[in-house]
Amino acid sequence: MMLGPIDWLIVAAYMVVCVAAGIWMRRYIRGVDDFAVAGREMDINLGIASLAATEMGIVTVMYTAQMGFSSGFAGATPGVLIAVAMLAVGLTGFVIGPLRRTDVITIPELFEKRFGKHVRWLAGLVVVLGGVLNMGIFLRVGGEFLVHVTGLPKEYLEITMTSLLAIVLLYTVLGGMLSVLVTDFIQFLVMGLGIVVTSVLVVGSLGWTDLITGLWQANQEGATLVSTATNETFKMGNPFNPFASSEIGLFWVVWQAILALAVVTTWQTNIARVLSARDDATAKKVYRRTAFYFVGRFALPGLWGAAAFYYFWQQGGLPEGVDSLTAMPTYLNTLLPAGVIGLMIAAMLAAEMSTDSGYLLTWATVIYNDIVMPLVKTPPSPKVKLLIVRSLVVLIGIFLVFYGLWYEMPGRAWDYLAVTGNIYLASVFSLLVGALYWKKANSWGAIASLVLGAVGPITFLIYNGIVKDPAQQIKPEWAGLAAFALAFAGMIVGTYVARFFGAGVAGPIPGLISKKEIEQS
Repeated sequence: MMLGPIDWLIVAAYMVVCVAAGIWMRRYIRGVDDFAVAGREMDINLGIASLAATEMGIVTVMYTAQMGFSSGFAGATPGVLIAVAMLAVGLTGFVIGPLRRTDVITIPELFEKRFGKHVRWLAGLVVVLGGVLNMGIFLRVGGEFLVHVTGLPKEYLEITMTSLLAIVLLYTVLGGMLSVLVTDFIQFLVMGLGIVVTSVLVVGSLGWTDLITGLWQANQEGATLVSTATNETFKMGNPFNPFASSEIGLFWVVWQAILALAVVTTWQTNIARVLSARDDATAKKVYRRTAFYFVGRFALPGLWGAAAFYYFWQQGGLPEGVDSLTAMPTYLNTLLPAGVIGLMIAAMLAAEMSTDSGYLLTWATVIYNDIVMPLVKTPPSPKVKLLIVRSLVVLIGIFLVFYGLWYEMPGRAWDYLAVTGNIYLASVFSLLVGALYWKKANSWGAIASLVLGAVGPITFLIYNGIVKDPAQQIKPEWAGLAAFALAFAGMIVGTYVARFFGAGVAGPIPGLISKKEIEQS
C-alpha cells in the first residue's frame, strides 16, 4: 500500500515542528558546555524523555523486530537485562554517581585525571572507533524500513536517508545538546503514540491467543521461511525460553547480561545524559524511571517481528526480495490503514532523528574533547571551539553516508551493534571500574585493557566480513565474551606488571567516591 495524502500531511507536519524547535534552540548556545552537555541543567523529566528517545531509532525497531522474527518473545531478552542493569545502577549509583561528580564532559576526560593524557587520548580513539562503526548501519537499516513500509521503490533508499540525515545535521550543528534535548522530547511523544497504536493493531489483527499458539506451533513443527533476497532459511526458535532457543542460547545470554551492565554505565550516549544532569541524584532518578522502558523497547517491536513470521508462514512464504530484517516493515505495509501508517512513519522518523542527533553529538564531542584538544597547545577561542565541534558533527555525518552504502552486515543487526559496541564497552567499562573503585589501577593496566578489549570485536568484524559461510564464522557471543575477559585481564595483569617494575601512572581523584558507594557496589 502506498501512502495517501493524509499520511504525507502527518509526516510533513511533524518534520516542520521538530526542525523548527531544534533550530530555535541555537539562540541559547554560548559555548562548548552549552553545546555538549546543555549547561548541565537537564532535569528528571527531560532526561527520561531524551534518554528514551535517543535509544529508540529505526535501527532499534528493526533489530528488535528481527530478533522477534527468529526468536519470538525470547528475542526481548536483551531489553529485560538492560532494564535490570539500569534499575540496579539507578538505585546504587554504581559508576554514574561518582562519574557525574567529576564534572567531566566525556568518560575519557576522567581517565586523564586517573591515568594520564596518553590513556585519555587512546580511550577517546577506542570510544570513537566503536561508536562510529556502531552507528554506521543506521542509515541503511533505517532506509530499508522506510522503503518496505511505504512501498517506495528501493532506489529511493539512499536519497531518502541522506536527506533525513541532512535535516538532523542542520539542527544538531546549530543547537547542540539543547536542540537534541528539546527535539527528543517532541520525538518521545510522537514515537510513543505511534508504537502503542501499531502494537494494538498488530495484536487485534492476528489475535493474542492465535499468535501465541501459532508461534509455539511453528517452533514445534520446525516451520521455515525462505528469503529470495538472501537465499537464507529462517526457522522460529523457542519463542519463550532464550536458553532453549537455537538462535540464542546460554552463552549468548551471559554475554548480553555483562554487556547490559557495561552499556548503562559506559555507553557514551547514555552517559551524556548523566553528565548533562543537574547532579548525580538527578542522574540516578532518570535511570530508575527509564529502566522499564527498555523492556518495551525490545518487546513491542519484537512483537511486530514475531507477528510478521506468523503472518507470512500462514500466507505460505516471504514475498519476493524480503528477508528477516525487512519482513516486519513489509508486514506493516499490509496491515496499517491510511492515516495510521502516516503516524507510524512520523513516529519512526522521530525515532531515527532523535537517535542520529544524539549519536552525532556524542561522538563529535568525544573527538573534540579527547582526541583533538589534548593535542592543542594553545586553547582556541570559544567561537573556534564551537566551530570545531560543529565541523566534526558534519564530518561524521558524511562518513555515515558512505559507510552505510557499502558495508554488508555479518549476521543479525543486533549482533553487529553489540559487537561493534564491544570494541570500547569492554575496555572502557574495565577502566571505569578500575579508575573509580580500585586504588592500585594504573596507566599500564589501562592501556593493556584498551588494546586487548578491542581485539575480539575487531577480529569478528574483519574475519566474518571475509568469510561468508555462517558455519565458518565467529559467533558474536564468543567475540563479546572474549572482549570482556581480555579487557579485565589486561587491567589486572598490566597494573601488577607496572607495579613490579615501579612504573605506570595512577593519579588519585580525592573525594570522588564514598565508602558507602563502595559497599553498595
